[in-house]
Amino acid sequence: MSDSDVDTDGSERTALPVDEAASLVERVSDNVADVIVGHDEAIEDVLVTVLARGHLLLEDVPGVGKTMLARSIARSVDCEFKRVQFTPDLLPADVTGTNVFDQQSQEFEFRAGPVFANVVLGDEINRAPPKTQSALLEAMEEQQVTVDGDTRQLRDPFTVIATQNDVEPGRTYELPMAEIDRFMKKLRLGYPGAGEETEMLERTAGAHPIESLEPVATTEELRRGRQTVGDVELSEPVRSYVTSLANYTRENAQLGVSPRGSIALVRAAQARAVMNGRGYVVPDDIQREARTVFPHRIRPQTGSETGSDVTETAIENVPVE
Repeated sequence: MSDSDVDTDGSERTALPVDEAASLVERVSDNVADVIVGHDEAIEDVLVTVLARGHLLLEDVPGVGKTMLARSIARSVDCEFKRVQFTPDLLPADVTGTNVFDQQSQEFEFRAGPVFANVVLGDEINRAPPKTQSALLEAMEEQQVTVDGDTRQLRDPFTVIATQNDVEPGRTYELPMAEIDRFMKKLRLGYPGAGEETEMLERTAGAHPIESLEPVATTEELRRGRQTVGDVELSEPVRSYVTSLANYTRENAQLGVSPRGSIALVRAAQARAVMNGRGYVVPDDIQREARTVFPHRIRPQTGSETGSDVTETAIENVPVE
């Protein structure tokens, strides 16, 4: 049993029944849809990531609602939310926190950075240099931060939702593969359709709907929902199928999916099963989630291919047994 399955009083946390966990996701999804128009599938992908104890990277052009989506998810759950605006002059200590000398007590006092929150929005993460980006590596993988030799645990639950600007390449820094691999999913929102954009304009003509958005779930419900996801049955044939998909990408790309990516796919598929009201994973869950979990981890052999191409080919060619 992991620490994340234990309540603050030391007692074992009870998972939500599958139907209650599915209802929780539906409540949050409907709440977010009051703000975000025309991205129902993306909302589901974000909620899968949060339930599966993962982190999310949103990449797109400016102004399509990346930050608003992250804020809406955070406001729909009654938990602590912090935003970090990544800039070229941002320092690692601005993210993790730092020790400050207190002249009254004559001792150093740790002042926590914004990473000590349940949901951390890293806005335009690729505008900061690699040294600052790396401040999130330990936090995302181990849910802890080490500052001046002292290690501190982060909040439970803890999720990073980062946005990335894919224009102005001369003014941004490429994320290292070690960090990209720590994001469970990478999504693109795209432009809304004409009807969706018209509806969005109607909603935002006065006060923005996010200002009146109220939480529809508690932090404890989210923790228990995560426990539900962790308890979802994963049969041996399904595990073997995930391994075969990952091996296909390694054999047919310059850089294939890492074991961390395989674990991320399994967890995402477990969350997808819960959202569909099931306590077990089926191959359809694996295929659905592979399309957002695998591509950003793959470096194709040729410039004409993309990670999505390799993923689709893997799904077409690897048999389901």
